Amino acid sequence: MKADFRHVQAAHCENGVTVNLLRQEGVKQITEPLAFGIGSGLFYIYIPLLKINNGPAIAFRTMPGLVFKRTCKALDIPVVRKTFSSKENARTFLDQQLAEGRAVGCQVGVYFLTYFPKEYRFHFNAHNLIVYGKEQDRYLISDPVMETVTSLSDYELERVRFAKGALAPKGQIYFPQKASVVTDEQIKKAIISGIKRNVRDMLRIPGNIAGVSGIKYTANKIKRWRDSLGLDTSKLYLAQLVRMQEEIGTGGGGFRYIYGAFLQESHSYIPKDELLEISQLFTKSGDLWRDAAVQSAGIYKGRLSSQEDFNTVSNYLYEIADIEKQAFTALSKIKW
Repeated sequence: MKADFRHVQAAHCENGVTVNLLRQEGVKQITEPLAFGIGSGLFYIYIPLLKINNGPAIAFRTMPGLVFKRTCKALDIPVVRKTFSSKENARTFLDQQLAEGRAVGCQVGVYFLTYFPKEYRFHFNAHNLIVYGKEQDRYLISDPVMETVTSLSDYELERVRFAKGALAPKGQIYFPQKASVVTDEQIKKAIISGIKRNVRDMLRIPGNIAGVSGIKYTANKIKRWRDSLGLDTSKLYLAQLVRMQEEIGTGGGGFRYIYGAFLQESHSYIPKDELLEISQLFTKSGDLWRDAAVQSAGIYKGRLSSQEDFNTVSNYLYEIADIEKQAFTALSKIKW
């Protein structure tokens, strides 16, 4: 049993699952940048008290699942989403959907994904992939970050669907409930609502750990890490910043490039030249995130170690915060 499915590679897993599932349902206009922007995927948060892989929790995107949920809601597409306490029930429900010719999204853990190179397997439970069929005891897998489709055995898929730890997927499965014709006018309205929500998330969340304020908060912390934590621990914390930025999906720089592309594509639906101008700010921000990652990696690998080297990383983040504040402030002032 197999859906009539076409695999499209993407830069980030949830964006790619969203695009692939919606195109499967006839939403031909959707692209990865549009899905990411409509779903208000761009974000930043630093949570020092929550540890992942022995480092502080840092995220460059919104909570897993929200890009798909928000994009479908904005386009008036009903969604089915289920989790399970029983592995048997999870397998039965999945098989039922496949028997009906439906491709489905699944949240999984990365550590036991056998088709991932070993160096990319670590304990992260918010990866997304599509199951589009089953042949004998192997499930057919479309992982958007991979170039081609692959497969997993019954046991292998069950293992990643029920991975333990933070953000445990609990067999989570999701998919659009029915086909829907989406008009360009709906896309336009969805773009506007997505931008407004992202402005709120990056500029107006109270406190100092999220959005633009969160980037500045992290910059302040990095300047103090060497003295307060010691060189070894501070190196591990910077490695965590790089891992969350460059290895978990597309992270800091990549997400900024995708958002810039979203604003450029939005210009086709909303011909306001401000969108093109602001998109360049996100490209600049993405470049600086990559520069910060290179500097941080140098410290982690021992090539750099002085306080001034930590200050350099911190200063990159201060500049990034200023640029992203400028960009989202400009978006907030557009007359729609």
